[in-house]
Amino acid sequence: MTTVSRTFDVQPEPATVISYLKDFGNAEEWDPGTESCTQNEPGPVQVGTTWRNVSKIAGVSTELTYTLEQLTDDTIVLVGRNDTATSTDTMTVVPNPDGPGSRVTYEAVIELKGAAKIADPIMKIVFEKIGSDTEDDMTTVLNRLAG
Repeated sequence: MTTVSRTFDVQPEPATVISYLKDFGNAEEWDPGTESCTQNEPGPVQVGTTWRNVSKIAGVSTELTYTLEQLTDDTIVLVGRNDTATSTDTMTVVPNPDGPGSRVTYEAVIELKGAAKIADPIMKIVFEKIGSDTEDDMTTVLNRLAG
């Protein structure tokens, strides 16, 4: 199992950040591995909404079905599943204690299944790099929302 976590500050208030991040279709804008992410059924985003996410990680394409499993005023939990992995992405958004805006904590827990578990040590290195790129991209995209 690989866990990657980043905490960073952005300009928009928490409600704006939560409203944007709960729609996982927006991952195309802030997740460097995501090639496409489309909502599976029309309608408002709420607990139970699912997305088809196609990502390329270390040159390998993979598809996961993500489900919005928790949505509160300060927390979003999205779980992606396929035959070889489960990815649990938890985003916590609180008022920035050091000033205006929000403090975002993004944690991804990736559990490889079956034979894929052998790649865990290598994937930790890959996902740490992706985590840093995600922090940079998400900060840029979220700060645009403040403007």
